[in-house]
Amino acid sequence: MSKGPGLFSEFGKKAKDLLNKDYSSDQKITISSSSYSGVAITSNVAKKGGLSSGDVGARYKHRNAEVDVKLDTESNIVTTLSVTDFLPSTKAIASVKLPDYNSGKFEVQYLHQHASFTGAVGLNKSPAVDFSAAIGTPSIAFGAEATYVTASAEFTKYNTGVSLTKPDSNASVILADKGDSIRFSYLHNLNQLNGGAVVGEMSRRFSTNENTLTVGCSYVVDPQTLLKAKLNNHGNLGALLQHELIPKSFLTISGAFDTKALQKTPKFGLALSLKP
Repeated sequence: MSKGPGLFSEFGKKAKDLLNKDYSSDQKITISSSSYSGVAITSNVAKKGGLSSGDVGARYKHRNAEVDVKLDTESNIVTTLSVTDFLPSTKAIASVKLPDYNSGKFEVQYLHQHASFTGAVGLNKSPAVDFSAAIGTPSIAFGAEATYVTASAEFTKYNTGVSLTKPDSNASVILADKGDSIRFSYLHNLNQLNGGAVVGEMSRRFSTNENTLTVGCSYVVDPQTLLKAKLNNHGNLGALLQHELIPKSFLTISGAFDTKALQKTPKFGLALSLKP
């Protein structure tokens, strides 16, 4: 486990990743390579429905600084500069998405043994200000986050939560959407699944009295093959197979089915990630 409580954005992240990460209904190919000079190049081509898109990115890391530049097929250029430990336990991130000069953003993260703080501000005339804080230990942490919009002088988001972490399990409770929703999640690693895990997530929206219960699991078939599945109380079933073709190159096949409307066409996704 880490030495501190981590960022508030990491509360419940492991459970969320098991239920959502790598599931897709798109077709995507990613090719990555790196040079001896430290430059990493990544190209993506994706097809969603009848639309195709792509991007190419370059990342260069030197000592405690990293520059990431990405160009997509819509002529957007996203540039991110991050500097780690320019002050003890502090990371600064600056980003901009051209040609929208008002998309600039500056963020600072501070990680301490018993607390963490983040602050981000938009680089425009009427910026939104995001901030979060967490206090505690690697085993138990309490945190909150909020967004303040200077143009309207109001808070558009505020969430709070608690995270409990053990070597083989993780649990979290998040009160979100200005107190209108609450989400409980629990993940447990099981040796019976060869290093896989089981997860459960329950959410409730008070304004609509809507409840959603989702359960899922992952199973490590062998060191190169991973299976995942999830099902919620609305009848949505998802399944995923991920296989490492060669070291660091993966083929991922996923599907989504509505068990309460079997006449609907299932959705399938295919992702190929190659790193020669």
